[in-house]
Amino acid sequence: MVLRNREFRLLWLGRSVSGLGSWLLVVAVPAHVLVLTGSLTATGLTLAAEFLPPMLLGPFAGVVVDRWDRRRVMIAADVLRAFAVALLLFVREPDDVALVYVAVAAESVGTLAFRPAAQAHIPALVGTGRPLTAANALNSATDGAVRLLGAPLGGLLYAWGGIDLVVWPDIASYLVSAVFIALTKPGPRARRGELGAVIAELREGARFLRDDRAVGGLLVLNTAFLGANAALTSVLVPHGMAAWGGTARAGLVMSGLGVGFLLGAVVVRTLDRFRPRAVLAGALAMTAVGFVVLFTIPWAALPAAVVVGAFGSTALILVQTTVQRRTPDAVLGRVAAVVFAAEAAATFAGALAGPLLAEAATIATVAWVAAGITALCALVVAHPPGRDRVPRRP
Repeated sequence: MVLRNREFRLLWLGRSVSGLGSWLLVVAVPAHVLVLTGSLTATGLTLAAEFLPPMLLGPFAGVVVDRWDRRRVMIAADVLRAFAVALLLFVREPDDVALVYVAVAAESVGTLAFRPAAQAHIPALVGTGRPLTAANALNSATDGAVRLLGAPLGGLLYAWGGIDLVVWPDIASYLVSAVFIALTKPGPRARRGELGAVIAELREGARFLRDDRAVGGLLVLNTAFLGANAALTSVLVPHGMAAWGGTARAGLVMSGLGVGFLLGAVVVRTLDRFRPRAVLAGALAMTAVGFVVLFTIPWAALPAAVVVGAFGSTALILVQTTVQRRTPDAVLGRVAAVVFAAEAAATFAGALAGPLLAEAATIATVAWVAAGITALCALVVAHPPGRDRVPRRP
């Protein structure tokens, strides 16, 4: 049981608590912007602002993660995120919406440092064998539980008491996470160097991605899939408020994603014996079906959300585990940061494209386009051009 590992247990607790606080805002912040402005575009920009910093700064964050004590990086990131979220307490009028984008972007900078530091630190704590799959599955299950609780709870809290009632628990969650991380053992001392050394390390990470075709191929597929997912996420809350009856019900459907994540985390631990390529292709295909049902059949939205969460999480866990296993620890922070930067670029593009396409056509059109992109990714995985892009598990 990976939780018997004290260092991993503390990291898992910190990650879980801060994740719960963050998910309280997933429904509340876009709903607050929509209430203040009435604009789908302004609402979608909250997601775009979240992923702009990782898109621009992701590779440099990877150098920071690989050069500095990852424990201190995570503590500093949590403190930064607490202060950033506090800015939302000052958003009262439509003219204040710009402050939402500033707060979301600043919080994203902290997440940009925390996520690759945590992901790169896990193999160092549990190894790269079966415990790594168990650790990633546990994190995915926790993410599912956080989605299950956080999204509907955030929607209810916002409906009852406004944005303040949601923001204060999120601030507290980041500070509690910092305490848990601070209880872990210190890492190695920071390596210092000049700008030339930083650039050289960036090139080293880029060379690894270029030379390892499996990791590079996964990066491309993961980016396309997450871009499609972001297009739908950017219109999910407005669609839910109109089609499902308000923020509380939108949060309930989003909790279905959490249930799916829990199921996916349980199932993926039994899939090590199967070929990763077949599992990934099937998971992406089923996610594409779930996208269409979620946005076109209102009465089936909740079970469709469970399907999307279960198969989407399976695909993401498989990609993450393969990257961790194939990447040397010395460059894992940089590679993880590049993966997050690509994810951010895709999410930023999807967050802009989703509302624009919805306003030009319909939200159902966005769902069909996203499903088509995801199905194409499944087809490429199942029948890759040239050599196999997703290797069997070592």
